[in-house]
Amino acid sequence: MIPPVIHAQEQTTVLTMGSWRVDDIVQMYNFLDYFHLKFPHIRIRFDPTTPPQYDQVLSAQLQGGTAPDLMYLRSYSTSRKLYDSGFLEPLDNMPGLRTSFQASHLQPWQGDDGSVYGVPFIAVSHGIYYNKDLFHHLNVSVPDTWEELLLVARTFAESGVIPFANASGDAWTINEIVMMNILPNFIGGREGRLAYLTGERCLNDQNMINAFQALADLSPFFPKNHALLKYTDSLSLFFRGQAAMWMGGSWDIILFEHEQLPFSWDIFAPPSPEGESPTVVFHPDAGMGLNAASEHKEAAMVFLSWLTSPEAGKLMADLLPGFFPMHSVRPDLNNVHMQSFLDLSADREEDIRFVWDKLRDGEPDGYYLLEHLSLKVLNGRLTPRQAADALQSGLSQWFVPSQTCAH
Repeated sequence: MIPPVIHAQEQTTVLTMGSWRVDDIVQMYNFLDYFHLKFPHIRIRFDPTTPPQYDQVLSAQLQGGTAPDLMYLRSYSTSRKLYDSGFLEPLDNMPGLRTSFQASHLQPWQGDDGSVYGVPFIAVSHGIYYNKDLFHHLNVSVPDTWEELLLVARTFAESGVIPFANASGDAWTINEIVMMNILPNFIGGREGRLAYLTGERCLNDQNMINAFQALADLSPFFPKNHALLKYTDSLSLFFRGQAAMWMGGSWDIILFEHEQLPFSWDIFAPPSPEGESPTVVFHPDAGMGLNAASEHKEAAMVFLSWLTSPEAGKLMADLLPGFFPMHSVRPDLNNVHMQSFLDLSADREEDIRFVWDKLRDGEPDGYYLLEHLSLKVLNGRLTPRQAADALQSGLSQWFVPSQTCAH
């Protein structure tokens, strides 16, 4: 329930919070109510904007002087541009910030000057949801290697079951929850990704070709006419038990649980090729920032400091299934499916989504370039080598390491 507006005569400071998570209104007010109990002189009004409009709306608000006091910040370049423009308050002097989070989790909200401008708030994980009943019915085991995954997919296809429910009608889903989900296992995880960022590797090397080839190898195992199916359509196929697997993210746990599916389900990690070290995507999704023009910075800093506490991390994990705190000490989780996602990291390396760091800072934006090329490979309009060459050619228009990389 949205809390009532507290009037000035009650000596309470009212803050506004911007976000793109319109699906979390009830959960966020439950979360904020815990803060209100500890700090009754501060109230926070959660005011989200739909995801496609959020970045544009927030930018206009900041330029027009109407932005919220607190705001969700996307990781890396999108929020860094806001900081560089002077819209975000540096948080370096805030107690608890650098002691509660590892440097790697602060870096997505850190300027080139070294200042941190966002408190790490929520992270998401990627994996493969699977229908345990269908796996049991066909006596199929969770695959340990990429080669085994393709054999499993073929087994389901030959039995008349759609192997993967994923569809390409919403292009971002192929980019974020398919291509970026599997890609780390073909390029050597975090170390391989950093090699592209330093120019040690070119973006059309054999590793990247192999990643596009893996996407092409999945194409026959997607639903027929998948280009006509949207995100919700692909989920529906899985929910109806017509597909064995669905590549997705932890943020949909709450939707899966709400559906009360008539079959058992769980998550496994996209496997790496035989002999290669596996990597799972654990991505810093949102930080919490402070409007540099806010009239209530002192109250806002009280809230941001509270976010650094283990108590806040535990509450967030319990009240927002599918989103993970980034505190150095991870809390015990009440939700078994949240724990399943975290367990993927137990014996695997973690890394972020491939293009988020540095590859979105120019034109063409690496995100949309990879999305465009992935769709063409999936639909047979480009070979994996052609796609890798186009990725290298596109980013080398502005990304200096790609211009000087070792061919």
